[in-house]
Amino acid sequence: MKIKFQKFQGTGNDFIIINNMEMLFPSNNNQLIKKLCDRKFGIGCDGLILINPSDDSDFEMIYYNSDGFIGSMCGNGARCSIQFAKNNKIIISETTSFKAYDGCHYGSINQNMISLSMNPVNEIKTFDEDLFLDTGSPHYVKMVHNLRDYRVFENGKKIRNSSLFAKNGVNVNFVEKISEHEFSVRTYERGVENETLSCGTGVTAVAISMFHLGKTKSKNIKILTKGGVLSVEFDNNKLGYSNIKLIGKVEMIFSGEIEV
Repeated sequence: MKIKFQKFQGTGNDFIIINNMEMLFPSNNNQLIKKLCDRKFGIGCDGLILINPSDDSDFEMIYYNSDGFIGSMCGNGARCSIQFAKNNKIIISETTSFKAYDGCHYGSINQNMISLSMNPVNEIKTFDEDLFLDTGSPHYVKMVHNLRDYRVFENGKKIRNSSLFAKNGVNVNFVEKISEHEFSVRTYERGVENETLSCGTGVTAVAISMFHLGKTKSKNIKILTKGGVLSVEFDNNKLGYSNIKLIGKVEMIFSGEIEV
């Protein structure tokens, strides 16, 4: 059976996205998904996304890491999914609501700029000068100097596999301050088990962490990743962080068919 797909990228975070509204894709075939994600033996991507039907929203986004197994919330993948849904007439308007791993999200399209609502963050844990928080996926945030030359793979892998996080894994973000409103980040992602060009939930975690640590007073923060620029907006009160939005460009790279 042949199934159509589209390849998308959001700030260098790339995904195979499949319209699975008729539920034809063999979603339990983890080896197939892993092979499709393989950059040598498959199409190649950071993750695969199925756009499934939903009873109470426009669609449901199911995200698989490149290891072939279901992952948690993927911010850049969700932004790409919104544009995919529009391109494939799954949604008609420029706004949408959809389900993901961590519940319901809202999105809007302004040309190729996609805005995604993120769930509130009410708990942040401190490890010395580092932070841990969940923005739909678990993230560890650490400030460093000279980020360009920092050994992200080695140090990220070490934290991800530490006794504290080894069981469930954690995404590790290394951050350097550029200005009052700008920060640069590099992320080691669990599931991919490598550095990626960008991570949407990681960028969100970094923006909130920098405000939480007093590194900025801005609630509209620009984050520079290897794959491009993302913006994060949020509100803050004594209960935590809410009205969080992840904003940035996406691009459909190519389309094709796969045999499953």
